[in-house]
Amino acid sequence: MNAQVALITGASSGIGAEAARRMRAKGYIVYGVARRAERLATLTSDGIRTFEMDVTDDESMASGVKRVIDEVGRIDVLVNSAGYGSLGSVEEIPLDDGRHQFEVNVFGPMRLTQLVVPHMRDQHFGRIINISSLGGKIYSPLTAYYNGSKHALEAMSDCLRFELAQFGIDVVVVEPGGTQSEWGSIAAAHVEKNSGRGPYARQAHAMAKGLAAQGGQGQEYAPASVVADIIVRASTAKKPKTRYAVGSSTKAAIVLRRLLSDRAFDAMLSRTTGVPRT
Repeated sequence: MNAQVALITGASSGIGAEAARRMRAKGYIVYGVARRAERLATLTSDGIRTFEMDVTDDESMASGVKRVIDEVGRIDVLVNSAGYGSLGSVEEIPLDDGRHQFEVNVFGPMRLTQLVVPHMRDQHFGRIINISSLGGKIYSPLTAYYNGSKHALEAMSDCLRFELAQFGIDVVVVEPGGTQSEWGSIAAAHVEKNSGRGPYARQAHAMAKGLAAQGGQGQEYAPASVVADIIVRASTAKKPKTRYAVGSSTKAAIVLRRLLSDRAFDAMLSRTTGVPRT
């Protein structure tokens, strides 16, 4: 079998779905997986193989990786695109909800990495592409668990990159900013639910308004297809970058975070997001 094989989580919508389509168009054998299998039906007409996988369930992940290996004998690219964000203040957000974000955004990708690395190591080639976020580089109010999980994913990706380089396995982080997908409207609903009626309501309302706009067509929000193209680039490059920040506004925010003091960055965030500090 000459075609390379990609396993993409979170393929039911948004970045994961677009990445699956684009990688299939590039000739990959693509397995697109998600927790809700019924939402994967539209991918099958594009020649993408689909099945249910829950990245918080070890049995689901182990059996899924085994299925791919049994069917095609290899996994060349793992794209950890499944993500979950339930925003709100640290004081108000349920602790179990915070744990769940780390299960989906950190422990799921790390467990899948554990499962695919032995196969990649045997073939002395592989790409692990972890979809982080601008939130993995900066901070913002009411995002402690989500941004915390993305910071953790970035740090662990750096460790993995060093560990796995000796086996010909590349680890790449992709950092989207605001993306036109259903994630924004879902996150807006969560922040209103968690913090929209208590002492943080003013911040929650301002953040929800900005998040809801991610489903629109504003130029500050990149289409999911733009992020998917970066994933394809990271998958096919002879020597991929360690990180790909997606979008000029994302790159500018990362640079400003490096240059500004914490207090100055706080003030800039308040101005640009409309979320008050006091």
